[in-house]
Amino acid sequence: MLNFLYETFRLGIKNLRLHKLRSLLTALGIIFGVAAVIIMVSIGEGGKQAALKEVERLGPRNIVVQSIRPPESTEASARTQRVLDYGLKRTDADRLEGIPGLEKVVRIRDTEQRIIVGDQRINANAIAATPDVFDVINLRVASGRGRFFTPLEHERAERVCVLGAVAARQMFPYQDPIGQPILVGQSGQSTVMLTVIGVLEPVGLRPGAGSGFLHRDFDLDMYFPLTVAQQSFGDSIVKRQAGSREQKNIELTEVWMRARDMKSVEDIAKVAQNVVNLSHKGMGDVDVKAPIQILRAAEQQQRMFNYILVGIASFALIVGGIGIMNIMLATVTERTREIGIRRALGAKRKHITLQFLIETTVISLTGGLIGIGIGSGFAKLLPVVVSYFGGQNYPTSITTWSVLGSFIVSGLIGIGFGLYPAVMAARMNPIEALRHE
Repeated sequence: MLNFLYETFRLGIKNLRLHKLRSLLTALGIIFGVAAVIIMVSIGEGGKQAALKEVERLGPRNIVVQSIRPPESTEASARTQRVLDYGLKRTDADRLEGIPGLEKVVRIRDTEQRIIVGDQRINANAIAATPDVFDVINLRVASGRGRFFTPLEHERAERVCVLGAVAARQMFPYQDPIGQPILVGQSGQSTVMLTVIGVLEPVGLRPGAGSGFLHRDFDLDMYFPLTVAQQSFGDSIVKRQAGSREQKNIELTEVWMRARDMKSVEDIAKVAQNVVNLSHKGMGDVDVKAPIQILRAAEQQQRMFNYILVGIASFALIVGGIGIMNIMLATVTERTREIGIRRALGAKRKHITLQFLIETTVISLTGGLIGIGIGSGFAKLLPVVVSYFGGQNYPTSITTWSVLGSFIVSGLIGIGFGLYPAVMAARMNPIEALRHE
Protein backbone atom coordinates (compact mmCIF):
# COMPACT_ATOMS: atom_id res chain seq x y z
CA MET A 1 0.00 0.00 0.00
CA LEU A 2 2.77 2.39 0.91
CA ASN A 3 4.56 1.60 -2.35
CA PHE A 4 1.34 2.31 -4.26
CA LEU A 5 0.89 5.66 -2.50
CA TYR A 6 4.51 6.58 -3.20
CA GLU A 7 4.20 5.72 -6.89
CA THR A 8 0.90 7.60 -7.18
CA PHE A 9 2.42 10.63 -5.46
CA ARG A 10 5.48 10.53 -7.74
CA LEU A 11 3.26 10.26 -10.80
CA GLY A 12 1.16 13.21 -9.61
CA ILE A 13 4.26 15.37 -9.07
CA LYS A 14 5.54 14.39 -12.53
CA ASN A 15 2.25 15.45 -14.16
CA LEU A 16 2.37 18.80 -12.36
CA ARG A 17 5.97 19.42 -13.40
CA LEU A 18 5.03 18.95 -17.03
CA HIS A 19 2.88 22.11 -16.74
CA LYS A 20 4.76 24.30 -14.25
CA LEU A 21 3.21 27.64 -15.23
CA ARG A 22 -0.31 26.22 -15.27
CA SER A 23 0.20 24.64 -11.87
CA LEU A 24 1.52 27.93 -10.45
CA LEU A 25 -1.39 29.92 -11.87
CA THR A 26 -3.79 27.34 -10.46
CA ALA A 27 -2.29 27.81 -7.00
CA LEU A 28 -2.39 31.63 -7.07
CA GLY A 29 -5.74 31.84 -5.29
CA ILE A 30 -4.43 29.65 -2.46
CA ILE A 31 -1.19 31.63 -2.32
CA PHE A 32 -2.93 34.98 -1.96
CA GLY A 33 -5.53 33.63 0.46
CA VAL A 34 -2.95 32.15 2.84
CA ALA A 35 -0.73 35.24 2.61
CA ALA A 36 -3.73 37.48 3.39
CA VAL A 37 -4.57 35.46 6.49
CA ILE A 38 -1.04 35.66 7.88
CA ILE A 39 -0.58 39.37 7.09
CA MET A 40 -3.90 40.49 8.52
CA VAL A 41 -3.64 38.38 11.66
CA SER A 42 -0.08 39.63 12.24
CA ILE A 43 -1.28 43.24 12.01
CA GLY A 44 -4.07 42.60 14.51
CA GLU A 45 -1.78 40.73 16.87
CA GLY A 46 0.82 43.49 16.59
CA GLY A 47 -1.78 46.02 17.68
CA LYS A 48 -2.71 43.84 20.62
CA GLN A 49 0.94 43.45 21.68
CA ALA A 50 1.44 47.22 21.43
CA ALA A 51 -1.61 47.77 23.64
CA LEU A 52 -0.26 45.22 26.13
CA LYS A 53 3.06 47.10 26.30
CA GLU A 54 1.19 50.34 26.95
CA VAL A 55 -0.74 48.67 29.75
CA GLU A 56 2.48 47.35 31.29
CA ARG A 57 4.12 50.77 30.96
CA LEU A 58 1.20 52.67 32.48
CA GLY A 59 0.60 50.05 35.14
CA PRO A 60 -2.05 47.35 34.76
CA ARG A 61 -3.30 47.98 38.30
CA ASN A 62 -3.81 51.72 37.80
CA ILE A 63 -7.05 53.69 37.51
CA VAL A 64 -6.99 57.32 36.37
CA VAL A 65 -9.60 59.97 37.11
CA GLN A 66 -9.14 62.93 34.75
CA SER A 67 -10.57 66.43 34.57
CA ILE A 68 -12.15 67.26 31.20
CA ARG A 69 -12.59 70.76 29.82
CA PRO A 70 -16.28 71.62 29.28
CA PRO A 71 -17.54 72.38 25.75
CA GLU A 72 -16.69 75.79 24.28
CA SER A 73 -19.38 78.45 24.52
CA THR A 74 -20.80 79.72 21.22
CA GLU A 75 -21.37 83.26 22.55
CA ALA A 76 -18.68 85.75 21.60
CA SER A 77 -19.07 87.70 24.87
CA ALA A 78 -18.58 84.52 26.86
CA ARG A 79 -15.44 83.67 24.93
CA THR A 80 -13.75 87.07 25.37
CA GLN A 81 -13.89 87.06 29.17
CA ARG A 82 -14.90 84.03 31.17
CA VAL A 83 -14.13 82.04 34.27
CA LEU A 84 -14.15 78.26 33.97
CA ASP A 85 -14.49 76.18 37.11
CA TYR A 86 -14.44 72.46 36.39
CA GLY A 87 -12.76 69.15 37.01
CA LEU A 88 -11.56 67.34 40.10
CA LYS A 89 -11.58 68.94 43.51
CA ARG A 90 -9.47 68.04 46.49
CA THR A 91 -12.64 66.79 48.18
CA ASP A 92 -13.07 64.35 45.28
CA ALA A 93 -9.54 63.08 45.86
CA ASP A 94 -10.27 62.67 49.57
CA ARG A 95 -13.33 60.53 48.73
CA LEU A 96 -11.37 58.48 46.20
CA GLU A 97 -8.67 57.73 48.78
CA GLY A 98 -11.34 56.09 50.91
CA ILE A 99 -12.17 53.42 48.31
CA PRO A 100 -11.26 49.94 49.66
CA GLY A 101 -8.61 47.93 47.83
CA LEU A 102 -6.33 50.84 46.90
CA GLU A 103 -2.59 50.69 47.47
CA LYS A 104 -1.61 54.26 46.51
CA VAL A 105 -3.31 57.45 45.36
CA VAL A 106 -1.46 60.23 43.52
CA ARG A 107 -2.72 63.77 42.98
CA ILE A 108 -1.55 65.56 39.85
CA ARG A 109 -2.10 69.05 38.50
CA ASP A 110 -1.01 70.37 35.12
CA THR A 111 -0.27 73.97 36.13
CA GLU A 112 -0.06 75.12 32.48
CA GLN A 113 2.65 77.57 33.55
CA ARG A 114 5.42 78.78 31.28
CA ILE A 115 8.84 77.16 31.69
CA ILE A 116 11.81 79.43 31.09
CA VAL A 117 15.50 78.46 31.06
CA GLY A 118 17.79 81.46 30.78
CA ASP A 119 15.99 83.71 28.30
CA GLN A 120 14.36 80.83 26.37
CA ARG A 121 10.81 79.55 26.77
CA ILE A 122 10.62 75.76 26.70
CA ASN A 123 7.72 73.75 25.29
CA ALA A 124 7.25 71.39 28.22
CA ASN A 125 4.58 70.51 30.80
CA ALA A 126 4.86 71.92 34.32
CA ILE A 127 3.29 69.06 36.31
CA ALA A 128 2.76 69.34 40.06
CA ALA A 129 2.31 66.02 41.85
CA THR A 130 2.67 64.09 45.05
CA PRO A 131 5.88 62.00 45.48
CA ASP A 132 4.29 58.63 44.67
CA VAL A 133 3.74 59.76 41.06
CA PHE A 134 7.03 58.19 39.97
CA ASP A 135 6.19 54.80 41.45
CA VAL A 136 2.56 54.67 40.29
CA ILE A 137 3.24 55.76 36.67
CA ASN A 138 6.39 53.57 36.54
CA LEU A 139 8.78 56.45 35.92
CA ARG A 140 12.47 55.71 36.43
CA VAL A 141 15.48 57.96 36.94
CA ALA A 142 18.09 57.58 34.20
CA SER A 143 21.28 55.89 35.34
CA GLY A 144 23.52 58.34 37.20
CA ARG A 145 21.16 61.28 36.64
CA GLY A 146 19.89 62.28 40.04
CA ARG A 147 16.85 61.21 42.05
CA PHE A 148 13.13 61.79 42.73
CA PHE A 149 11.89 64.36 45.22
CA THR A 150 11.01 62.85 48.59
CA PRO A 151 7.84 63.02 50.75
CA LEU A 152 9.73 65.31 53.15
CA GLU A 153 10.64 67.69 50.33
CA HIS A 154 7.01 67.64 49.23
CA GLU A 155 5.79 68.38 52.74
CA ARG A 156 8.24 71.27 53.10
CA ALA A 157 7.39 72.58 49.61
CA GLU A 158 11.02 72.37 48.53
CA ARG A 159 11.55 74.03 45.15
CA VAL A 160 12.94 71.05 43.28
CA CYS A 161 11.94 69.30 40.06
CA VAL A 162 12.53 66.17 37.97
CA LEU A 163 12.69 66.41 34.17
CA GLY A 164 11.40 64.06 31.50
CA ALA A 165 13.98 62.80 28.99
CA VAL A 166 12.93 65.04 26.08
CA ALA A 167 12.35 68.07 28.32
CA ALA A 168 15.88 67.71 29.71
CA ARG A 169 17.38 67.63 26.20
CA GLN A 170 15.44 70.72 25.18
CA MET A 171 16.33 72.71 28.28
CA PHE A 172 19.97 71.70 28.61
CA PRO A 173 21.26 70.27 25.32
CA TYR A 174 24.92 70.91 26.19
CA GLN A 175 24.89 70.90 29.99
CA ASP A 176 24.28 68.51 32.84
CA PRO A 177 20.75 69.37 34.00
CA ILE A 178 21.37 68.37 37.62
CA GLY A 179 21.56 71.48 39.80
CA GLN A 180 20.40 73.86 37.06
CA PRO A 181 17.70 76.49 37.81
CA ILE A 182 14.36 76.64 35.96
CA LEU A 183 11.87 79.51 36.16
CA VAL A 184 8.20 78.51 36.17
CA GLY A 185 5.27 80.95 35.97
CA GLN A 186 3.45 83.57 33.89
CA SER A 187 4.93 86.97 33.21
CA GLY A 188 3.40 89.62 35.48
CA GLN A 189 2.11 86.91 37.84
CA SER A 190 3.56 84.50 40.40
CA THR A 191 6.77 82.73 39.45
CA VAL A 192 8.93 80.15 41.19
CA MET A 193 12.54 79.09 40.66
CA LEU A 194 13.05 75.30 40.73
CA THR A 195 16.28 73.32 40.92
CA VAL A 196 16.68 70.15 38.84
CA ILE A 197 17.45 67.11 41.00
CA GLY A 198 16.76 64.28 38.52
CA VAL A 199 16.25 63.26 34.88
CA LEU A 200 13.92 60.41 33.91
CA GLU A 201 14.43 57.58 31.45
CA PRO A 202 12.50 57.93 28.16
CA VAL A 203 8.91 56.75 28.52
CA GLY A 204 7.91 56.67 24.85
CA LEU A 205 4.19 57.27 25.45
CA ARG A 206 2.65 59.96 23.28
CA PRO A 207 -0.69 61.82 23.36
CA GLY A 208 -3.43 59.60 21.99
CA ALA A 209 -1.70 56.36 23.06
CA GLY A 210 -4.10 53.75 24.31
CA SER A 211 -7.20 54.97 22.48
CA GLY A 212 -6.83 58.58 23.66
CA PHE A 213 -5.94 57.58 27.20
CA LEU A 214 -3.08 60.09 27.44
CA HIS A 215 -3.38 63.82 26.82
CA ARG A 216 0.28 64.78 26.96
CA ASP A 217 3.77 63.49 26.17
CA PHE A 218 5.25 62.07 29.38
CA ASP A 219 8.78 62.71 28.12
CA LEU A 220 7.98 66.44 28.03
CA ASP A 221 6.86 66.55 31.66
CA MET A 222 8.63 68.42 34.44
CA TYR A 223 7.51 67.17 37.86
CA PHE A 224 7.68 69.27 41.04
CA PRO A 225 5.92 69.09 44.44
CA LEU A 226 2.18 69.80 44.43
CA THR A 227 2.60 71.85 47.61
CA VAL A 228 4.85 74.28 45.71
CA ALA A 229 2.19 74.76 43.03
CA GLN A 230 -0.53 75.39 45.62
CA GLN A 231 1.59 77.98 47.46
CA SER A 232 2.88 79.74 44.34
CA PHE A 233 0.04 79.56 41.80
CA GLY A 234 -3.12 78.67 43.75
CA ASP A 235 -5.93 77.04 41.79
CA SER A 236 -6.38 79.70 39.09
CA ILE A 237 -4.80 79.77 35.65
CA VAL A 238 -5.16 83.06 33.76
CA LYS A 239 -4.46 83.25 30.04
CA ARG A 240 -4.58 86.45 28.03
CA GLN A 241 -4.71 86.60 24.27
CA ALA A 242 -5.53 89.38 21.82
CA GLY A 243 -8.97 90.64 22.80
CA SER A 244 -9.73 87.87 25.29
CA ARG A 245 -9.04 86.79 28.85
CA GLU A 246 -9.63 83.31 30.23
CA GLN A 247 -9.44 82.19 33.82
CA LYS A 248 -9.63 78.50 34.80
CA ASN A 249 -10.09 77.23 38.32
CA ILE A 250 -8.76 73.67 38.44
CA GLU A 251 -7.72 72.11 41.72
CA LEU A 252 -6.52 68.78 40.29
CA THR A 253 -6.01 67.60 36.73
CA GLU A 254 -5.67 63.89 37.48
CA VAL A 255 -5.85 61.40 40.31
CA TRP A 256 -3.97 58.13 39.73
CA MET A 257 -4.94 55.17 41.90
CA ARG A 258 -3.19 51.82 42.15
CA ALA A 259 -5.23 48.77 43.13
CA ARG A 260 -3.75 46.07 45.31
CA ASP A 261 -4.47 43.36 42.73
CA MET A 262 -5.39 43.09 39.04
CA LYS A 263 -8.74 41.37 39.62
CA SER A 264 -10.25 44.37 41.38
CA VAL A 265 -9.12 47.08 38.91
CA GLU A 266 -12.30 47.29 36.85
CA ASP A 267 -14.53 47.04 39.93
CA ILE A 268 -12.62 49.88 41.61
CA ALA A 269 -12.93 51.93 38.41
CA LYS A 270 -16.72 51.56 38.59
CA VAL A 271 -16.72 52.57 42.26
CA ALA A 272 -14.54 55.59 41.42
CA GLN A 273 -17.01 56.61 38.72
CA ASN A 274 -19.84 56.46 41.24
CA VAL A 275 -17.81 58.49 43.74
CA VAL A 276 -17.11 61.37 41.32
CA ASN A 277 -20.70 61.27 40.08
CA LEU A 278 -21.80 62.40 43.56
CA SER A 279 -20.55 65.92 42.84
CA HIS A 280 -20.14 65.89 39.04
CA LYS A 281 -23.22 64.04 37.80
CA GLY A 282 -24.39 65.39 34.46
CA MET A 283 -21.48 67.85 34.23
CA GLY A 284 -19.27 65.67 32.02
CA ASP A 285 -16.10 67.29 33.40
CA VAL A 286 -14.57 64.16 34.93
CA ASP A 287 -13.70 60.83 33.32
CA VAL A 288 -12.53 57.54 34.83
CA LYS A 289 -10.27 55.23 32.86
CA ALA A 290 -8.05 52.22 33.53
CA PRO A 291 -5.08 51.19 31.37
CA ILE A 292 -6.33 47.59 31.52
CA GLN A 293 -9.29 48.79 29.46
CA ILE A 294 -6.84 49.49 26.63
CA LEU A 295 -6.10 45.78 26.46
CA ARG A 296 -9.79 44.86 26.68
CA ALA A 297 -10.56 47.21 23.77
CA ALA A 298 -7.63 45.85 21.76
CA GLU A 299 -8.77 42.27 22.32
CA GLN A 300 -12.33 43.10 21.27
CA GLN A 301 -11.10 44.96 18.22
CA GLN A 302 -8.86 42.06 17.25
CA ARG A 303 -11.74 39.60 17.56
CA MET A 304 -13.84 41.70 15.21
CA PHE A 305 -10.84 42.07 12.94
CA ASN A 306 -10.36 38.30 12.87
CA TYR A 307 -14.03 37.70 12.02
CA ILE A 308 -13.75 40.06 9.06
CA LEU A 309 -10.46 38.43 8.14
CA VAL A 310 -11.97 34.95 8.10
CA GLY A 311 -14.67 36.15 5.72
CA ILE A 312 -12.24 37.84 3.34
CA ALA A 313 -9.75 34.97 3.43
CA SER A 314 -12.57 32.45 2.90
CA PHE A 315 -13.55 34.18 -0.32
CA ALA A 316 -9.92 34.19 -1.49
CA LEU A 317 -9.48 30.50 -0.67
CA ILE A 318 -12.82 29.56 -2.25
CA VAL A 319 -11.81 31.38 -5.42
CA GLY A 320 -8.53 29.47 -5.30
CA GLY A 321 -10.42 26.21 -4.86
CA ILE A 322 -12.69 27.01 -7.81
CA GLY A 323 -9.58 27.68 -9.88
CA ILE A 324 -8.19 24.28 -8.92
CA MET A 325 -11.47 22.55 -9.80
CA ASN A 326 -11.63 24.34 -13.15
CA ILE A 327 -8.10 23.36 -14.14
CA MET A 328 -8.55 19.77 -12.96
CA LEU A 329 -11.77 19.41 -14.98
CA ALA A 330 -9.85 20.53 -18.04
CA THR A 331 -7.03 18.14 -17.11
CA VAL A 332 -9.45 15.23 -16.83
CA THR A 333 -10.75 15.91 -20.34
CA GLU A 334 -7.20 16.30 -21.61
CA ARG A 335 -6.09 12.98 -20.07
CA THR A 336 -9.18 10.92 -20.92
CA ARG A 337 -7.24 8.47 -23.07
CA GLU A 338 -4.60 8.03 -20.35
CA ILE A 339 -7.38 7.22 -17.86
CA GLY A 340 -8.81 4.61 -20.28
CA ILE A 341 -5.42 2.96 -20.69
CA ARG A 342 -4.87 2.78 -16.93
CA ARG A 343 -8.33 1.28 -16.40
CA ALA A 344 -7.67 -1.27 -19.18
CA LEU A 345 -4.43 -2.28 -17.46
CA GLY A 346 -6.27 -3.00 -14.20
CA ALA A 347 -6.40 0.30 -12.32
CA LYS A 348 -9.48 0.58 -10.14
CA ARG A 349 -11.65 3.63 -9.66
CA LYS A 350 -10.12 4.37 -6.28
CA HIS A 351 -6.66 4.45 -7.91
CA ILE A 352 -7.77 7.08 -10.46
CA THR A 353 -9.53 9.09 -7.75
CA LEU A 354 -6.46 9.00 -5.53
CA GLN A 355 -4.15 10.09 -8.34
CA PHE A 356 -6.14 13.25 -9.10
CA LEU A 357 -6.70 14.02 -5.41
CA ILE A 358 -2.96 13.84 -4.81
CA GLU A 359 -2.37 16.30 -7.65
CA THR A 360 -4.90 18.82 -6.32
CA THR A 361 -3.63 18.44 -2.77
CA VAL A 362 -0.02 18.96 -3.86
CA ILE A 363 -1.05 22.09 -5.78
CA SER A 364 -2.92 23.56 -2.80
CA LEU A 365 -0.29 22.62 -0.20
CA THR A 366 2.48 24.03 -2.40
CA GLY A 367 0.42 27.18 -2.76
CA GLY A 368 -0.03 27.20 1.00
CA LEU A 369 3.73 26.99 1.59
CA ILE A 370 4.41 29.78 -0.90
CA GLY A 371 1.65 31.85 0.70
CA ILE A 372 3.18 31.31 4.15
CA GLY A 373 6.55 32.51 2.83
CA ILE A 374 5.06 35.60 1.16
CA GLY A 375 2.76 36.43 4.07
CA SER A 376 5.48 36.03 6.72
CA GLY A 377 7.97 38.03 4.69
CA PHE A 378 5.50 40.86 4.09
CA ALA A 379 4.44 40.90 7.76
CA LYS A 380 8.07 41.28 8.87
CA LEU A 381 8.86 43.86 6.18
CA LEU A 382 5.78 46.04 6.80
CA PRO A 383 7.01 47.70 10.06
CA VAL A 384 10.36 48.51 8.42
CA VAL A 385 8.68 50.08 5.37
CA VAL A 386 6.19 52.09 7.46
CA SER A 387 8.97 53.27 9.78
CA TYR A 388 11.18 54.29 6.83
CA PHE A 389 8.56 56.16 4.80
CA GLY A 390 6.12 57.25 7.51
CA GLY A 391 8.37 57.57 10.53
CA GLN A 392 5.85 55.69 12.67
CA ASN A 393 5.94 52.49 14.68
CA TYR A 394 3.62 49.87 13.13
CA PRO A 395 4.21 46.59 14.95
CA THR A 396 3.23 43.19 13.55
CA SER A 397 3.40 39.78 15.19
CA ILE A 398 3.13 36.48 13.28
CA THR A 399 1.06 33.93 15.18
CA THR A 400 1.62 30.18 15.03
CA TRP A 401 -2.09 29.41 14.70
CA SER A 402 -2.47 31.58 11.61
CA VAL A 403 0.42 29.81 9.86
CA LEU A 404 -0.64 26.27 10.78
CA GLY A 405 -4.35 26.98 10.30
CA SER A 406 -3.95 28.51 6.84
CA PHE A 407 -1.69 25.63 5.74
CA ILE A 408 -4.19 23.00 6.92
CA VAL A 409 -7.10 24.84 5.30
CA SER A 410 -5.18 25.08 2.01
CA GLY A 411 -4.80 21.28 2.04
CA LEU A 412 -8.51 20.79 2.78
CA ILE A 413 -9.37 23.17 -0.08
CA GLY A 414 -7.30 21.02 -2.45
CA ILE A 415 -9.07 17.84 -1.32
CA GLY A 416 -12.55 19.39 -1.29
CA PHE A 417 -12.43 21.08 -4.67
CA GLY A 418 -10.41 18.32 -6.28
CA LEU A 419 -12.80 15.56 -5.24
CA TYR A 420 -15.43 16.17 -7.95
CA PRO A 421 -12.95 16.11 -10.90
CA ALA A 422 -11.27 13.02 -9.41
CA VAL A 423 -14.59 11.16 -8.99
CA MET A 424 -15.67 12.20 -12.50
CA ALA A 425 -12.40 10.82 -13.91
CA ALA A 426 -12.82 7.56 -11.99
CA ARG A 427 -16.37 7.02 -13.29
CA MET A 428 -15.39 7.22 -16.95
CA ASN A 429 -16.27 4.25 -19.11
CA PRO A 430 -12.91 2.63 -19.99
CA ILE A 431 -14.02 1.72 -23.53
CA GLU A 432 -15.24 5.26 -24.32
CA ALA A 433 -12.12 6.71 -22.72
CA LEU A 434 -9.89 4.55 -25.00
CA ARG A 435 -11.80 5.75 -28.05
CA HIS A 436 -11.35 9.43 -27.05
CA GLU A 437 -9.21 11.44 -29.44
